[in-house]
Amino acid sequence: MKSIFKIKRNMAILFAILAAILYGFSSPLSKILLLNVSPILMASLLYFGAGIGMLFVNFILSYFKKEHLKESKMTKNDFPYVIGMVLLDILAPILLMLGLTMTNASNVSLLNNFEIVATSMIAMFFFKETIGKRMGWAILFIVIAGVVLSFEDFTQFHFSIGSLLVICASICWGLENNLTRMLSLKNPLQIVVVKGLGSGFGSFVIALFLRQFTTEWVYLLYALLLGFVAYGMSLFFYIRAQRDLGATRTSTFYAAAPFVGVLLSVIILRESISFQFIFALIIMLFGTYLAVSEKHNHLHIHEMLLHDHLHAHDDLHHNHDHESSVIGEHRHVHEHEVIEHDHPHTPDSHHKHSHH
Repeated sequence: MKSIFKIKRNMAILFAILAAILYGFSSPLSKILLLNVSPILMASLLYFGAGIGMLFVNFILSYFKKEHLKESKMTKNDFPYVIGMVLLDILAPILLMLGLTMTNASNVSLLNNFEIVATSMIAMFFFKETIGKRMGWAILFIVIAGVVLSFEDFTQFHFSIGSLLVICASICWGLENNLTRMLSLKNPLQIVVVKGLGSGFGSFVIALFLRQFTTEWVYLLYALLLGFVAYGMSLFFYIRAQRDLGATRTSTFYAAAPFVGVLLSVIILRESISFQFIFALIIMLFGTYLAVSEKHNHLHIHEMLLHDHLHAHDDLHHNHDHESSVIGEHRHVHEHEVIEHDHPHTPDSHHKHSHH
């Protein structure tokens, strides 16, 4: 059981880190494109690129490989989460792109880690996801680093408007992460396509209304390509990781993204690094270390649960019977009986128990 859990957890961590690395390209490359593309149009193109790109990936997989079709599809019961997810994905990138025009890409990349704090707080207070002491300290250090970066001048306590916009974007994405978490057992490709096309269209309508458009197709193409890689592929791996790690833990591993963004900002944009930034970076690194090194293991009870998702009978959670033998992953509506056991776990869809 422990070895199966470890394999699944390690794969989920790998997905989360891949998601982080791909998203890390977003801030520095978007900063370059914003010289020729308006912030709102840029937000639209990034999500359109994600939706269109993953729609093409879905078509390719459907043609050559059928396994991903076993995944559960979204239903009408998921609509409230889908609508909230799309609306927040319209607002968040617009705030981020506006913030990018007012501050440097290194600051924006590092401030993106505030998304961990927002995700964790919302997960704990509204979605009852457990946060231990170690995770609590990690969140505190990340908050301190975010505050340090949000001041332009400590002697006069002058806030950076650009940094505050990025923090607002992170809060939006924190709530959106939790809504997406409610859909994590569904087909991740389908989720990314809906997120991409829905949010991209919403931002595009706003850009047209404000007459923020460009006919320079080269920049439009670059923005769409960046959206496919930094948003589409990143979101796919992120959602897949959430399935086994939960919203909070996935976000903490996703914390690698800002450091990738900072490195690219220094290399590509030749941005200078201030003492204030280095101080914040050290605090952020320590907070991130605390977050990713957290372990959770105790005796817990599973209440009866009825749901439908892709699963296999190689763990202690899916021990129901079938009329005929089933090998490998499959999906159907199934019931979990009440069970009490002790093993390492994360707050995934099967571990939403309370803690005392």
